[in-house]
Amino acid sequence: MEINSNQQPSSGTGNLSNAQRPGEYLRQLRSMQKRELSEVARELNMPERQLTALEADDYKALPEPAFIKGYLRTYARLLGADANHLIRRFDEIYTSDTGLPTNHALENSPLKALGRLQRGRRERLSWIKWLVGALVIIAVVWLLYAGIKAWRSSKPAQPVDPVATEVAPIEATTAPAVLPVPVTLPATPASSEDRLSLTFSHPVTVSIHDATGKNLASGRQTQPLTLTGQSPFSIRLDDAAAVNLSFNQEQISLSPYTVNGKAEFRLSR
Repeated sequence: MEINSNQQPSSGTGNLSNAQRPGEYLRQLRSMQKRELSEVARELNMPERQLTALEADDYKALPEPAFIKGYLRTYARLLGADANHLIRRFDEIYTSDTGLPTNHALENSPLKALGRLQRGRRERLSWIKWLVGALVIIAVVWLLYAGIKAWRSSKPAQPVDPVATEVAPIEATTAPAVLPVPVTLPATPASSEDRLSLTFSHPVTVSIHDATGKNLASGRQTQPLTLTGQSPFSIRLDDAAAVNLSFNQEQISLSPYTVNGKAEFRLSR
């Protein structure tokens, strides 16, 4: 890089020569003012690596031009240099160094990220507003319903007409008393229903219907069952070996009805 020695800064606020680059000029000015890079980075609140890239005019290692211009202005004000002159010089050399216009935006631009963040925040706020509105509407409807219910319950009862509810006196009669005649009721016939009792050694799927088609039990069973109904009973068991069955307190063997572990049969008196 060529530097015009006749136009190098001779004081802390020298002018930028036409051959100098903005970063190189700021680096020389900082050196003349005997400021350390770490000190300047701390005062500007910038990472040292970005400040090093700025002084080296390494624009490909820095964010998009809008941010670089902001860095140059801040750095120039700190050192007492002409910021406008630096920005004009930057515009002249940026495109030739990077092949990009000075108004382009990077793919990972912080400005774009901020725009996405703001849009996402607006979307979340809109969703929260809808939710709050729905909750308010539900609360209002509930309060109206509770108010109407309380109003109805607080209405006074209709007065009772004493004339309409007056009981007519019972007139005395001279008719002879009638003695009750004993009636002999027929004996109650024995119940026509039959009883099934089932116990299970482990869960079994059952299906049991009586003669009327009534479903007495179905599905997976584990607890003992006591069923009543009209025989014959239609019985299906998916694991007959796990079932103990009695019919009207009589033990029933399931082996004659079992095929491949399953039993399907009709049971009657």
